Amino acid sequence: MDKKSVFKYVDHTLLKQESTWDDIKTICDDAITFGTASVCIPPCYVKQAKDYVGNKMAICTVIGFPNGYNTTAVKVFETQDALSNGADEIDMVINIGALRAKQYDYVLNEIKELKKVCGDKILKVIIETCLLTEDEKIKMCELVTQAGADFIKTSTGFSTAGATFDDIALFAKYVGDEVKIKAAGGISSFDDAEKFISLGATRLGTSRIVKLAKE
Repeated sequence: MDKKSVFKYVDHTLLKQESTWDDIKTICDDAITFGTASVCIPPCYVKQAKDYVGNKMAICTVIGFPNGYNTTAVKVFETQDALSNGADEIDMVINIGALRAKQYDYVLNEIKELKKVCGDKILKVIIETCLLTEDEKIKMCELVTQAGADFIKTSTGFSTAGATFDDIALFAKYVGDEVKIKAAGGISSFDDAEKFISLGATRLGTSRIVKLAKE
């Protein structure tokens, strides 16, 4: 796979707390230049970014980020606000504590509520794999499928580890046919990106790939 082919899988991502509008504008420009799938940016910049890029690039933002323990009502409001500001894609963080406590109906219903708000916009569900057991990861494959979300996503990039090849292989085995896979966090080379894609990922959350292309 050539580098140009890899870019179409990339959500070019900048979520650092210290990010300025100039930083966000730069990744928008780079995303358009390299033809990435989207830019993934903080919610406070969604409207500016959408006004800036228009229809040239999809805008993705994060909800309940990075810890996931906001109430469902707050996540619903965040999602509505992001969409009204022009977001095309939503990456939500599950309530990890609820999952670990086996409150599966809570986790399922929350994803359903956000998908209802998103409608035909893309909803990706971040499960933070580094904090979960294998059984919990398999359960999330089931819940994300049942909820009708568009993607299951490995990581926020703000916890103890990011995507692993084993996790993407696990997702591919257990997730439903209609659910796509996003690997995020720790993707630092084109070789890694290609391996994740070969295992079943159709999106990659990273800024490193574009940086490498510019070096």
